Amino acid sequence: MSSDPTYDAISKAKRQSESGNPQGAVKTLEDYLATDPHNVKARMELARIAVYDLKDKEYGLMQLEAILDLDPDNLDAIAAQITVLSADKRNNRVVKEKLEKLEREMPCAKVYNMCARFYKFQLGDFKGAEQYYLKAIELEPNEYEWHLNYSVLLLNDLRDWVKAKRELEILLEMNPGDPKLQKAYNRLINEKFDANGNVKKKGLFRRRALRRFCGFQQSVACAYY
Repeated sequence: MSSDPTYDAISKAKRQSESGNPQGAVKTLEDYLATDPHNVKARMELARIAVYDLKDKEYGLMQLEAILDLDPDNLDAIAAQITVLSADKRNNRVVKEKLEKLEREMPCAKVYNMCARFYKFQLGDFKGAEQYYLKAIELEPNEYEWHLNYSVLLLNDLRDWVKAKRELEILLEMNPGDPKLQKAYNRLINEKFDANGNVKKKGLFRRRALRRFCGFQQSVACAYY
């Protein structure tokens, strides 16, 4: 039996939530936090269950605020808060302010990736998103996720086939056995490049292919919890 009460409480709550009892999971974590109110891990799990399983965003955000009261620089809590708020575009101004604060105070690849996703999905500013992905890649050039997110932006939104080809080649070097990556790369080469390796002047990369690649990207996209 585990001697770590935090681990025990979180594990029990996860089992309860996964079995269809999020209310019980919330109570388990609330009872534990009554004995250890400053425990960030347990409160993060409570926020996650509240938002995604109990469907109570207000209560989840309240838990994240409590974490930030204890630890204002907790990047995971800030990222989770931004994820929840970003679900509603009416929160764009607030989210943008939070991201700008993060960028000033905690510039790092994860923050740049968050900014890129916000610019892409919430603002529809694809060029702005590109600049943030490039910043993330510059700081962490071997991070698979940043290259993957950037490649999808290039394929689906910017339609920059030359850059997309380069990013897919980088991804294939990192993960050479991935059949979906290879298929996307082959389709790009066959449909957008001629025999000399130059971009064709006519023809479009079929939307069907883009949707397939986008679906692949979503399955491994950054999750803040």
